[in-house]
Amino acid sequence: MNENKNHLSKVLGRTDIIAIGFGTMVGWSWVMMVTSWINQAGLEGTLCAFLLGGMIILAVGLTYGELTSALPLAGGEFVFTYRAMGKNAACAVGWIMAMAYMGVAAWEGISIATAIDFVLPIPSVFPLWEVAGYQVYLSWVVVGVCGALIITLLNFFGMRPAILFQVMAAAALMIVVLIIFFGGISFGSVENIGKPLTSFEGFSYVLLMVPAMLIGFDVIPQSAEEMNIGPRNVGKMVLVCIVVSMTWYFVLIIGVSLAAPFEIRDSGIIPMAEVAEYLFGGEIFSVLVVLGGIFGILTSWNGFFMGATRLIFAMGRAGVIPAVFGRVHKKYGSPYAAVLLVGAICMAAPFLGMNALNWFMNTSAMCALFSYIFVVASFVILKKKEPELQRPLRIGGGIGFGVLILVVICSYFILYMASNFSVSEPNPEFIIVFLWLLLGAVMVFAGRRASNVSRKEQELLIFGEHLARKGGKYEK
Repeated sequence: MNENKNHLSKVLGRTDIIAIGFGTMVGWSWVMMVTSWINQAGLEGTLCAFLLGGMIILAVGLTYGELTSALPLAGGEFVFTYRAMGKNAACAVGWIMAMAYMGVAAWEGISIATAIDFVLPIPSVFPLWEVAGYQVYLSWVVVGVCGALIITLLNFFGMRPAILFQVMAAAALMIVVLIIFFGGISFGSVENIGKPLTSFEGFSYVLLMVPAMLIGFDVIPQSAEEMNIGPRNVGKMVLVCIVVSMTWYFVLIIGVSLAAPFEIRDSGIIPMAEVAEYLFGGEIFSVLVVLGGIFGILTSWNGFFMGATRLIFAMGRAGVIPAVFGRVHKKYGSPYAAVLLVGAICMAAPFLGMNALNWFMNTSAMCALFSYIFVVASFVILKKKEPELQRPLRIGGGIGFGVLILVVICSYFILYMASNFSVSEPNPEFIIVFLWLLLGAVMVFAGRRASNVSRKEQELLIFGEHLARKGGKYEK
């Protein structure tokens, strides 16, 4: 067997990796949500909620870091869960995590039309239909579809075009937040902050938003196979990206709280644009902030697109879904079938209209938290089952630390579900997840019918000879 028949090229350096992780974690939501966080929780409440939520995500990131350094392969959650729990659990977790990525990648196609409309108004012409009370116009749909097509082509023609774009857009995001921060310090006022801590309800509101804001660090393991750095450093980059993104949000929150008073932060269709215009006294600055948001949309879109395609690629290469999804393009080296599948879904999403934004965001956060539970559980299981597994980045605390994180993330998941979903009302998010799982079941069934590899061969396809378990420890 030629285990390298469908491998991904090692082309990513440290700067590229940070651009992927940071750019994926910072999308469009900050343009719409940061002002409401400060208004509802106050500056101190927002910072404390973000710190607490960020520390929970960082703790999960520690387990990701160790597992990624031990198993630096495309597929992340699928690979970790397969190693710890076997094929069936890996298929479920891998497919659900792909939905977490797809959720964000899909809603970016909807949100980009809103952002572009602020800079260059899009006429509402050629009405198509209504979705949940929202009128969908063909003119807006075309903008989202064109954006999805561009992202698809960037990824189809290989990693280098996509990563070059990611680095430039991430740099633009850094510049925008520094402008807001130093503008707030120089031209804003402490009086604009208002109450430092408004209410516990506001604190809880921000705390429960953190997973949706910081999802994206887990894209790093998906690209681990393409990183041109050592396994220990691959694990470290997961943690670096979380810290960089948390710092970026802290700087933004402080800058916005100084920049404008409550009534400005609470106004306008795009609140951050109103804050920038008030702070600097010119409409051009509101446009600048929205352009930064567009860069955030594109970096997040591109990053989650890469994450989803790498997960689907890993599952295809393992033979658990049709093998075509595990093949790379002979010329461009991209997982072309996975790229085309994800691209097609992203192009279809804008047809659902603006109300689908919240559906996809909630679906993404729910699926990510669910998958985090299984990754942390895999961390604990592998500590016990394979203590001899080489872990170039080893975190302290051992099994006890893993169990503690598992309890915390399970509690967080329950709290998130209880706060965002009602059993007495229809939840479109559950319909989206059901349809995605139904597609996954069809894919797994088709993969099993077409695949004739043994368990041992599948082990080699997933891990390669160097990382495959020795002595018949593969799942029988």
